[in-house]
Amino acid sequence: MATLEIKNLHVSVETNDGPKPILRGVDLTVNSGETHAIMGPNGSGKSTLAYSIAGHPKYQVTDGEILLDGENVLDMSVDERARAGLFLAMQYPVEVPGVTVANFLRTAKTAIDGKAPALRTWTGEVKTAMDKLRMDPEFAQRNVNEGFSGGEKKRHEILQMELLRPAFAVLDETDSGLDVDALRIVSEGVNRLKGSSEVGVLLITHYTRILRYIHPDFVHVFVNGRVAEEGGPELAERLEEEGYDRFLASAL
Repeated sequence: MATLEIKNLHVSVETNDGPKPILRGVDLTVNSGETHAIMGPNGSGKSTLAYSIAGHPKYQVTDGEILLDGENVLDMSVDERARAGLFLAMQYPVEVPGVTVANFLRTAKTAIDGKAPALRTWTGEVKTAMDKLRMDPEFAQRNVNEGFSGGEKKRHEILQMELLRPAFAVLDETDSGLDVDALRIVSEGVNRLKGSSEVGVLLITHYTRILRYIHPDFVHVFVNGRVAEEGGPELAERLEEEGYDRFLASAL
């Protein structure tokens, strides 16, 4: 069983007025096979947590640790973290002009495994995964995220996750901008990987609608850069009814 441990994490971001603290001491542990939902209002630090785990240079870790099976990932480069088993599905995926989806996926798989996949087998795996995500086969020859709709970008993120099979997947507001059908298809992709592997999932979201498809084992409420409350799926239901007002009032 693999474990992702976040201990006393403090993170700042550089602004025109100097460093601005965003995370103020986050403690969180995700084990293999578990799904943790991170919820909270805008500006509470949810996406900062995601990008700090992945190693985005904009976010400066000023204290604490992020441990993957006891090894501090803060000592790793971004690509080393990916090879170690960390995956980030971004809220706003970037475009990569001149690189096709097919080439991107095979290059990523080669980097993760240390060797190129057999072309015939790999082509079949990609086609099967795309079919399940209701993606046109011609999609593989398009440049990565260039001209993609919001739903296409999110399906591509889940396609990567299904094919690369990480130990831990951080999904940063994967549900944003999706219509009902796309939300269901994307959620099914996450659930397929959960059903066929021991992936640990950190699911960041504002809303409970995706939690109707991807059922969390634990729910953590972020407010003002800290975990304000933790619980099971029933906490998400309470948030649906009450919102975040009681947390925001106590944080003032």
